[in-house]
Amino acid sequence: MNRLRALSRWVARTPLHPQWLMGPKIPPAGLVGAEGRVLDIGAADRWLQTHLGPEVQYVALDYPATGQVLYGARPDVFADAACLPFADGTFDAVACLEVLEHVRMPDQVLAEIARVLRPDGVAYVSMPFLYPIHDAPHDYQRWTPHGWRRSAELAGLEIRAMQPACNALQAAGLLTCLALAEPMQSGSRWRLVPGLPVLMLLIPLVNLVFWAMAKLWPSSKAMASGYQLELRKA
Repeated sequence: MNRLRALSRWVARTPLHPQWLMGPKIPPAGLVGAEGRVLDIGAADRWLQTHLGPEVQYVALDYPATGQVLYGARPDVFADAACLPFADGTFDAVACLEVLEHVRMPDQVLAEIARVLRPDGVAYVSMPFLYPIHDAPHDYQRWTPHGWRRSAELAGLEIRAMQPACNALQAAGLLTCLALAEPMQSGSRWRLVPGLPVLMLLIPLVNLVFWAMAKLWPSSKAMASGYQLELRKA
């Protein structure tokens, strides 16, 4: 089992993996140097904590219905992000990464993030944009940059930075790889046996071609696989 996990981690770092163009999972740069109290909404296995300093007071929160079943979550608190069990102005920073697409009331979650932030506190949030439905049926929305501005303003949060995840050609390559791989995951073994060798040729080919094109060709600002934002409590 350990060898299989090690092999899986190795494959994830190579063009053999359908999501290779997304790059490794890294925390927001501003959060790495955070101080004080940090709330991690949708903490899952607490991976973010390993990137924070020992002096940070880290609080992990997850939703019981999905956190335990889908992610094996190990939070300090199980709660609904749309109704956080904390007083106003409790945290210096809040992280909510790849979570908002899975909640029924994302604007209410942003309002709650703003409420528990201290004045001038900072939130780091992200959501996929051009990305397949996942964790169904708990996948409800994708926001454009204009949608982010609308919802941040409604919550009383100011956008300090908005960074696309993958440029247009990387996003196109990622979707192509996922479109090729998904039928193999959900199909029968009779489809998998002949399809897997073909997939092992196509996935790295698509990854490398789109990676090279992304280096050489101008990118469209209208396409990204997702967005990561830094928000300040106004």
